[in-house]
This record gives sequence, structure tokens and C-alpha cells, in this order.
Amino acid sequence: MENELLNKIIKILDSKKAINIKTIDIKDRSSLADYMIITSGTSSTHIKSLADNVEEDLKKEEIYPNKIEGYNTNSWILMDYGDIIVNIFTEEERENYNLEELWEKINK
Repeated sequence: MENELLNKIIKILDSKKAINIKTIDIKDRSSLADYMIITSGTSSTHIKSLADNVEEDLKKEEIYPNKIEGYNTNSWILMDYGDIIVNIFTEEERENYNLEELWEKINK
């Protein structure tokens, strides 16, 4: 189920022109989740649209997030789907937080 959900989320993000979608397998490094998806949007409007589309499309299949954080920050939205955490950033905030590099360091 989790790989199926992972693929669905990636497909939704890709269809809505998400930028540089990365998937990081964190199951051996964290108890938070099994996978983290990191992607960017071109603006605060675009990142909200990406989050809205993920939420709406998954709700049609009765898949609901445990939590959504940061929706009103205009720079970073986190969507918790249990074993999968989705991070949607503006490009500037993604560079600022640099989660990809952080998880690489944790892996070493």
C-alpha cells in the first residue's frame, strides 16, 4: 500500500508541475515515516495548489492526511500521510532548509 500511495502522490505532484520531486527512503533512519517526498513550487500560490491537489485527489480514495502544517506560511507545507511525509516548498525555502542534504548526512 505505501509504495502505491507514494507513487500516487508523486504522480499528482508531477501532473501539477511540481519542481524537482525527490523521494528519500528514511525507514532505516527515522521512526517518523518510511518515505519523505520533497518538492518545490514556483510561488506560494503554486505550493498551495500542489497541496490542495494531493489532498483532494487522495480524499477521492478515502485517504486522508494525519496532519497538514504550514499551509498559511506561504513558503512550506508539510503533509503527514503516516508512512509518507510530503514537503512542498517555495524554491527559496527549499534551498534554505536543504532537507536533502540533511538526510544525506543522517545516512552516513
